[in-house]
Amino acid sequence: MACLHDTALFCSLHDPATNCPTGHVTNKTVSVWGSGGRIEMTAARFIAMQAVIQPDCYQSMADGETWQTNTSRKRVHKAVNRTLAHLDECLTLHHKTPQLKHTEVFGVVEGGDILEERVRSARETAKRPVAGFVLDGFQSAAMEQELRGQLITAVTAELPVEKPRMLQGVGRPDEVIACVEAGVDLFEGFFPFQVTERGCALCFDYNVTPDPEAAALSPPTVLELNGERPAVEDPKQNDVGNTGTMTQFEINLKDIRYREDFRPLVEGCGCYCCKNHHRAYVHHLLVTSELLAGVLLMLHNTAHYLGFFRALREAISHERLQDFKTTVTKVDFGGRKQLH
Repeated sequence: MACLHDTALFCSLHDPATNCPTGHVTNKTVSVWGSGGRIEMTAARFIAMQAVIQPDCYQSMADGETWQTNTSRKRVHKAVNRTLAHLDECLTLHHKTPQLKHTEVFGVVEGGDILEERVRSARETAKRPVAGFVLDGFQSAAMEQELRGQLITAVTAELPVEKPRMLQGVGRPDEVIACVEAGVDLFEGFFPFQVTERGCALCFDYNVTPDPEAAALSPPTVLELNGERPAVEDPKQNDVGNTGTMTQFEINLKDIRYREDFRPLVEGCGCYCCKNHHRAYVHHLLVTSELLAGVLLMLHNTAHYLGFFRALREAISHERLQDFKTTVTKVDFGGRKQLH
């Protein structure tokens, strides 16, 4: 129905853009949430659904309800055991399902914020015949970036380097870069959707200037042109899990200052919105609640985010990740992160 031809299709267990209620995981079932409410899934029902969708890969069932702070060690231990049991059952049914012979399974690494449980989960999952790994429970709202980096580094050290590691619940550009440094390979693309829902446009620099002299002659930043301030000056205040909280990587096009701003959302952007419309028009669509506003913003935000990842891959291949990180997370002399 979505006509996703020549596209890798990955099925996650939950929608990364929404928070799922807790308390609905058992030793035999997990619960997923849709427009009609809660749906309880046994392994048989879960695999039957995958057989209909026939994705390229999907994550196994898991008990991911231990990402909240102050979860007891006993509960985290139980969650790891449940997740491994769900994985074993899913793998058994997967190999008995002919429709899934070309589909791969990703095992889920749980463990909350307890290092020993994270390492145990990673080691045991790596023993199973999985094609990759999903690192769950590291959502931006769940833990500090420093602790996340320490745990991910310890987990990836236990996983085979030839199999991809996907991280769930992290999408902010500075956090993405930090997680790449810790060993993550794949990310979910929910962040542009959340930015769009806020009526905002991604507007930050991710181009690494090869010539230091050219960098000194670069044009003024968006902030210098508009007199804007960063949406959030303290990154610790950001909560990507909350659709209503802006980040320092976006501009709020509902703001009245854009009413007569006839520039594209981002100078030089090649997306449909930036090539055909300007900020004032998108501002008008937003304040009049036109559905086209979300369409245009989603086109731009997706293109900008994909451009960020292309630049990130190029920076890694040319061993310029630190230069890239400096560009994306650039600070002024006052220590404030600025948009570009």
